[in-house]
Amino acid sequence: MRRRLAILLLCLWSLPLLADCPGWSIPRAERELTALHQRLEAWNAAYRRDGSSPVSDAVYDQASARLSEWRRCFPDLLPAAPPSAGPTGELRHPVPQAGLPKLDGDTEVRTWLASHDHVWLQPKVDGVAVTLIYEAGRLVRAISRGDGERGQDWTARVRRLPDVPDRLPPSAPDRLVLQGELYRRLGGHVQAEAGSAGARSAVAGWLARERLADGPAAQIGLFVWGWPGGPATMAARLAGLEALGFADTALWSRPVATFAKVQRLREAWYRSPLPFATDGVVLKEGRRAAPGRREAAAWKYPAREALAEVRGVTFRVGRTGRITPLLHLVPVTLDGRTLRRVSVGSLERWRALDIRPGDRVIVALAGLTVPRLEGVAWRAAERPEVVPPPASEYHPLSCWQPLPGCEDQFVERLTWLGGERALDLPGLGPGTWRALVEAGQVEGLLDWLALSPRALAGADGIAEARAARLADAFRDARRRPFPAWLSALGPPPGWDAGDTPDWATLVSRSPAEWRALPGVGEARAEALSDFFAHPEVRRLALRLSAAGIAGFER
Repeated sequence: MRRRLAILLLCLWSLPLLADCPGWSIPRAERELTALHQRLEAWNAAYRRDGSSPVSDAVYDQASARLSEWRRCFPDLLPAAPPSAGPTGELRHPVPQAGLPKLDGDTEVRTWLASHDHVWLQPKVDGVAVTLIYEAGRLVRAISRGDGERGQDWTARVRRLPDVPDRLPPSAPDRLVLQGELYRRLGGHVQAEAGSAGARSAVAGWLARERLADGPAAQIGLFVWGWPGGPATMAARLAGLEALGFADTALWSRPVATFAKVQRLREAWYRSPLPFATDGVVLKEGRRAAPGRREAAAWKYPAREALAEVRGVTFRVGRTGRITPLLHLVPVTLDGRTLRRVSVGSLERWRALDIRPGDRVIVALAGLTVPRLEGVAWRAAERPEVVPPPASEYHPLSCWQPLPGCEDQFVERLTWLGGERALDLPGLGPGTWRALVEAGQVEGLLDWLALSPRALAGADGIAEARAARLADAFRDARRRPFPAWLSALGPPPGWDAGDTPDWATLVSRSPAEWRALPGVGEARAEALSDFFAHPEVRRLALRLSAAGIAGFER
């Protein structure tokens, strides 16, 4: 009985984990894990080789966590070892460069503070790590981070950096080892608004060149964060570094006694102009830690990017016939917002990226509000075919009725018609227009003119009170001026219709007369001529004339 109960409890405990596992066959699981493993190896190789970051730390961490989850689901498919570090370098660091442990949230930060004394706070400068070796006051070696044990020889390039002293004052120790971050100088950079702005990749790219030019060299600063073998206290280290010519460290180091002060300073650095990009803050114990004890930890800023799995790809046809691909995502949370879909921007970009269901993409928030597609993280091993609508069938003069395949463009025409740049009808959005179309109440661009409150109430989601308000708005629209009605029909942009007296004047213009107008070139003149000569547009004008709309009288 006890054994059965134990098995039952084990099964119940395992249910959440199993529920998160993909329902793949073993052959497919092997292909999917291999694809992610190879992508992580490629990212590692780029970082270890030249310091460049193909993806942000947040995306890398999420991808690594995903690989670990899949390994738990399919434990026999890949060796337990993580992706290899890739090429490193030929020079050994005199003191290894170890990564910082990351603190996740307020509770972990409070716990860390409670177990450390005389804590200082520094910005976690987002740059390229380097080890500098000085002997007899002269820079003799600069080594890239590599894998932390070995790195590449950057001495010749680093000597060209004005911010890195080639010689130190006479008071310098005979041998000095420093660890720091080569960062891109940025004027008034606000991390919360601009993110890392590709700063680290820019520095890595400059240092990867065979010869570092003076212009890029002048844009590279140095923040020293480590002095192995230096003074025991932080205050003494900062004073010593400043005396040696490394002023940035003292300038951007603050003693912090409480969690509240750490939180305030972290928030201030995140939202205030700084001369470099940062991805968090670093807490450091004020005294040199005993062997085996970590004296520093990182508290990263909120992730600005997230990995998302693509559930499906759809295509939205706009009012002018432009096709916009939309990615429907497995919901992902970013900065407190749940993202369920993101626009690719254009059909051309979607074709270039070739995104399909199952692919993992990187999404961010533009201006902290609008989801934005950053790129593809990796592709699924099995990728279904996705066929976009034929672009040749959609253009500025297509879809004047909600025929099959035309529903989206037609609703977009109605949305424009009721928008603030046209008739400015209150309470009319895409959802309401779509409800009227699906109820069969609107089958042409101007059918709503004849709708009664009773007919409006027949559409899904429109109650009697709202139907009455919509009928009032439709009735008031008849009194809108001619330019508003003209805009409602959706003519090509780029010309001033404010001085146009009536419809008859517009339809009588020849292409040459259109070209003679300010700001109207050859292509726009042709588009305007085509619009005003189009049979559907002329039928709409006749209907507006019959309805007594100003400017359309015959």
